[in-house]
Amino acid sequence: MNKRKFLKQSILISIGAYIAPSVLLSACKSASIKDKNIKTTATGMFTLPELPYGYNAFPDTIDPLTMEIHYTKHHQGYTDKLNAALKDANIFGKTIEEILSMDNLSEAIRNNGGGYFNHSLYWDILTPGGTMSNAFKAKIIEDFGSEEAFMNELSEAGAKRFGSGWAWVVQDTDKKLRIFSTPNQDNPLMKVAEMNGTPILGIDVWEHAYYLKYQNKRTEYLNKILNIINWNKVEARML
Repeated sequence: MNKRKFLKQSILISIGAYIAPSVLLSACKSASIKDKNIKTTATGMFTLPELPYGYNAFPDTIDPLTMEIHYTKHHQGYTDKLNAALKDANIFGKTIEEILSMDNLSEAIRNNGGGYFNHSLYWDILTPGGTMSNAFKAKIIEDFGSEEAFMNELSEAGAKRFGSGWAWVVQDTDKKLRIFSTPNQDNPLMKVAEMNGTPILGIDVWEHAYYLKYQNKRTEYLNKILNIINWNKVEARML
């Protein structure tokens, strides 16, 4: 067995079982991740947002098996564990943004709340169909010098993140767009983050997001992801 095949099988075994790619979600309703602020349900529980596309929506960028595992195992797992942690902490009725902005987050809420929010944003912006508006292009040029510089800095932030984490575009309190990365499931809403602000774009650089298709070629994955960003949705998250 060659190394590549061994790695693929190891990842699949680690999640419990092989899950055949599915196209069932192609018939799903429109994205339920419409609001910037994702709130709990009436019972105080967060729910897994529906994908606005099927697992096979972007086969040239994300293979169907990776998307299915990523969504139904990883994102669902963060959702379930977040709800359990919030119940233990007696925290109800707050948006996920309000929760993640709190002081002294427990490890369980920090990790699983971050995982829940980060993935909800990630899936929502991976819906191509919108090119950058002239206003958004002008903002990028103002803050980064050029579109090319912006794309390069974003890709580099993800590529240079040691280990697992996320690459972010945030809008700070001065309305300036900035790029940086966070480890694990941390994000710009958290007090512990290197930089705080409104996250308008997040790219997952955990290996489970890309390894079956790209193996260790994270930069190739990042360059492909940047081709399927819905920039209208990114811009809409700006304040």
